[in-house]
Amino acid sequence: MDAVLECPRTAPIPEREKVLFAFLEHVNGSSYALRREEVDAVRAVGWSDEAIYDAVSVCALFNFYNRWCDGTGVRPMTPEDYAATGKRLAAHGYLPPSQSK
Repeated sequence: MDAVLECPRTAPIPEREKVLFAFLEHVNGSSYALRREEVDAVRAVGWSDEAIYDAVSVCALFNFYNRWCDGTGVRPMTPEDYAATGKRLAAHGYLPPSQSK
């Protein structure tokens, strides 16, 4: 994970993921300049249109969330809070705990 975050182009991950991450880097930095050839390159390594759509959507949503947090002053949770949330999600999923009557 650290290697991917540092540099996805040299990380020990499959080539198809490197191609997708390079595409998403372009989506993130200059989406207005994307060309069909770049989407075709992602398709050529095996990603479906649905997977590409999902990846672009996730990228766009995280951009929104980051700017929303920055603009409203919402700050990240502590590492301990993230760990507790992970345990809760692993045990119970995204549904709220049921209330006993």
